[in-house]
Amino acid sequence: MRALAGRAAFAAAVAAILLWSLFPFHYALVTAFKTGSELFTVTYWPAHWHPDNFQAAFRDLPFGRNIANSAGVAALVVAASLALGVSAAYALGRVRFRGRGAVLAVVLAFSMFPQVAVLSGMFELIRALGIYNNPLGLALSYLLLTTPFTVWVLTTFMAALPAELEEAAAVDGAGPWRTLVDILVPPLAPAMVATGLLAFIVAWNEFLFALTFTLTDDQRTVPVAIALISGASAHELPWGVIMAASVTVTLPLIALVLVFQRRIVAGLTAGAVKG
Repeated sequence: MRALAGRAAFAAAVAAILLWSLFPFHYALVTAFKTGSELFTVTYWPAHWHPDNFQAAFRDLPFGRNIANSAGVAALVVAASLALGVSAAYALGRVRFRGRGAVLAVVLAFSMFPQVAVLSGMFELIRALGIYNNPLGLALSYLLLTTPFTVWVLTTFMAALPAELEEAAAVDGAGPWRTLVDILVPPLAPAMVATGLLAFIVAWNEFLFALTFTLTDDQRTVPVAIALISGASAHELPWGVIMAASVTVTLPLIALVLVFQRRIVAGLTAGAVKG
């Protein structure tokens, strides 16, 4: 009886968490299919499913270009973060040198700075490089957000790999770079997928840098594009279009998590069962 009550309590807790997590997305989806006065009535299932808001988001706004900007920036950030993260993790996790702990502490400290603290300096750097109002400027600024945790997480996993892998590679005459790429990177795949997805989410959702370092509609990413959808007053804002745009940009993240869920779980839990 006690075990049954425990299972029931656990099921109720899971149901409550799912409801709390999924209800905002459900209501946004429902609102995206409403038009006219329906937008201001509380219903949890629309009487009619109107695709007008989705059509308006792509017809009246450069929303397709904004999505392409976000996807391009996020892909570039993921590639650069993983390349830098794996290289740094190899040096910090496999090479013994004095001051390694201090370097790791500095890397971790960089992730603690709030964005607004580095905003002005990053703005001057991007303007000096001539990449203001350019997706490359956003990608460069986002590395400041994604590289520290990528390096930190991958270093932990890199240090946990058995030394026999490197010894076998050395016997075969492999150099450091070949050892890293051919021997150490494959076991790191789950951790790389998990950190890469986190970097993608950061780049896809980031708002402050995207608002500051872009000027024209065709160069903006989706968070800024959605935020700048305007109306004459709050009551006249096109809430249906805003919800349709929000739902559209959420779907790629859901798809990525569903596709890579096994590797994500393996990457997040592998460190807990090693050593």
